[in-house]
Amino acid sequence: MVEVQFTDATGRCWSLVDKAPIFAAMGELCPDWVYPVEVAVACVVADGHSLAKNDEATVSTSPHGVTTPDGRQEFTARRNQLTR
Repeated sequence: MVEVQFTDATGRCWSLVDKAPIFAAMGELCPDWVYPVEVAVACVVADGHSLAKNDEATVSTSPHGVTTPDGRQEFTARRNQLTR
């Protein structure tokens, strides 16, 4: 299991916990790796209309079912946090 932490567009820090392949499909995460390491979290833009108008959008981590420990899966992200 791996814990991933990130800061959303509002400055709040969040944690996501899941199996390593969810965050690093190429096997980058293993016991002898030097941490911390940058990873990607699959997400979809839940509000694409807002992203077209400004630098923030609501995203959902629903593609792989990843949530925070309390079940949250929607966050406000900055445009520069998103990749294709």
